Amino acid sequence: MTATLTPPPPALPLYRSQGLRALEAAAGKQPLMERAGLAAADLAASLCRPGPLLVLAGPGNNGGDAYVAARHLQARFFAVQVVAWDDGQRAPADARAARQAFLEAGGAILDAIPPCPRWGLVLDGLFGIGLQRPLSGAYADAVAAANHLAERDHCPLLALDCPSGLDADSGRALGPAIRASHTLTFIAHKPGLLTLDGPDHCGALHLAALELDAPALVPADGWSIGREHFAAHLQPRRRNSHKGSYGSAGILGGAAGMVGAALLAGRAALLLGCGRVFVGLADRHGPAFDLQQAELMLRPAAALEAAPLTALAVGPGLGQAPEVREFLSRAITGPLPLVLDADALNLLAADPTLAQALATRQAPRLLTPHPAEAARLLGTEVAPVQADRIGAATQLAEQFGAWVALKGAGTVVAAPDGRWWINTSGNPGQAAAGQGDVLTGMTVALLAQGWEPGAALLGAVHLHGAAADTLPGTGVGPIGLTASETAVAARALFNAWCRTAV
Repeated sequence: MTATLTPPPPALPLYRSQGLRALEAAAGKQPLMERAGLAAADLAASLCRPGPLLVLAGPGNNGGDAYVAARHLQARFFAVQVVAWDDGQRAPADARAARQAFLEAGGAILDAIPPCPRWGLVLDGLFGIGLQRPLSGAYADAVAAANHLAERDHCPLLALDCPSGLDADSGRALGPAIRASHTLTFIAHKPGLLTLDGPDHCGALHLAALELDAPALVPADGWSIGREHFAAHLQPRRRNSHKGSYGSAGILGGAAGMVGAALLAGRAALLLGCGRVFVGLADRHGPAFDLQQAELMLRPAAALEAAPLTALAVGPGLGQAPEVREFLSRAITGPLPLVLDADALNLLAADPTLAQALATRQAPRLLTPHPAEAARLLGTEVAPVQADRIGAATQLAEQFGAWVALKGAGTVVAAPDGRWWINTSGNPGQAAAGQGDVLTGMTVALLAQGWEPGAALLGAVHLHGAAADTLPGTGVGPIGLTASETAVAARALFNAWCRTAV
């Protein structure tokens, strides 16, 4: 059985809270709350199962959206129970008007969730994008109740704009947070819905643009990765070509006990079409050839410098022995496009001389840290990195003049000039040993074939996740998905992309 290849989603413009406020200001006096509530009612009506609808309304504009939705749903003869924990007097003007309109239409507002044997849908209209602190008291209890009731009744839990308790800018769950099955976000997508805790709390994402063309009004802060970011490089191969036409990648790593990491990277580079792949092993007693992939050219790490390379990756299974620091130093001062991962990043973090050399090199440099490696490079802890993944990635990119992929749920890619992207492909099966080594091999393969640095990193990150996404439909993963399986799937998907590019 083969997986069905669906067209990839286009890149999405992403806005943080400040950008969204600018969009709302640019929209002038357009009835955004009325449009948002109507869109919410439409989606809720399509999702609702038998039973009344429970609407939780907060004290701000998110609550106003919920009141509008409740009014429209009630007009369509849905049984609606609205609960609020405030009197509405301190709400913004639009939210107060929405509340009053709901009451005038015959609605009632309760101050506690009533008993019900089975809800048809729970609507979270408690807090939207402005929340900056953990929920407590009655609102924390409301979040817990909403999550419990949706699970108990197997009914949809629809969050408006952003699940309450989630930071829409960073994706961090600030404390108790809604675990929605669906999130209807307004005007434009927010980065926090796509990274860190966001994907686990948002469920299926829906966008209601509210009749606004966001990028035409205010430039986007960032973008999700779409195939259009590297489509120019997706070309079928000419018949009149040879192995030298497709570059020579080098992989430097594989210390004792970690040779497999370098081999995984090398195999991934071959599978992504690199003409030749040379693997330099730090293990002096390492194998002379790869029994599984005899096409790889293995040699001692010191001998890799003599290979005719067009791009080099350093780090998979490298270790931190004194001699590998010299290998890394020579790689940094060399002329090749360079991918650094794993222990290459740890060595860099511990050695200011190496860090300065990397920051001032002229040739392209690409870094692919996981959060702990990023924290070491930034001289901080993992928690601050995860609390602001976009900020951490862009800081590293500026610090080293590098393209950076901060790995994790919703990998953040940052450019040296401050631009950033979030990857939306991938699944939990990639949380396994060797997946980062495969990503490194894929990235250096594209670099070796002449891709521009940004396109190579964006393309490799997106393809890595998209390849993993093709496998569960064939019975492979996500649980138990291996890095080797991802590399093979990437080859198939990459070829499909190149075929459909013409």
